Amino acid sequence: MTAYDVEPGDSVHPGDPVQVDRYTGGARINHWITATCLVLLALSGLALFHPWLFFLTGLFGGGQNTRTFHPWIGVVLFFSFFGLFVRFWRANLWKREDGTWLAQLHDVLTGHEERLPEVGKYNAGQKAVFWLMSILILVLITSGFAIWDQYFAAFTTIEQKRIAVLVHAAAAVAIICVWIVHVYAAIWIRGTIGAMTRGQVTGGWAWRHHRKWLKELISGKT
Repeated sequence: MTAYDVEPGDSVHPGDPVQVDRYTGGARINHWITATCLVLLALSGLALFHPWLFFLTGLFGGGQNTRTFHPWIGVVLFFSFFGLFVRFWRANLWKREDGTWLAQLHDVLTGHEERLPEVGKYNAGQKAVFWLMSILILVLITSGFAIWDQYFAAFTTIEQKRIAVLVHAAAAVAIICVWIVHVYAAIWIRGTIGAMTRGQVTGGWAWRHHRKWLKELISGKT
């Protein structure tokens, strides 16, 4: 039985530099399907949200197509993210060092990572994004069904639809903000994007940012 945040496929390859397998090919494909769905949903959702943004429907072949495609992309997103959730939920469980890491967020932002506690495969910020995404996607799919009149009109009242529209819009704004933070952090921490494109990071990257995870991999900690 492996450590809680060591997942199947994680391994270390000696060399110069040392290479560490962080994500399997299946995990990377799953991630990029989810990311693509999020972008398409944001664009189509914004197009339907306000007349000033209606021009975005041109990306989907017009207003009617946008209205048709949007909920179906949401269904794909739900199942794609569910795949990520099954893969990664255990590694995103909150640990004692995560609270300390979060309390020292200033050191994170100023690049003084040597002052931070050693963390596993994901730090507190990454875990927060994971759980916020999980909650918000669940809220979005639930509220989305409530206003998907083509198939579910008979199951909700007008009042419930009005509430669902507000909840759906608020959750959409929130998840766009979380997504922006996620992308910014991936760009800010050099080497992070490579982990999700090539599946590997260098040993130095793992030592600096996720030292506890690297030690678990090297020692085979159980």
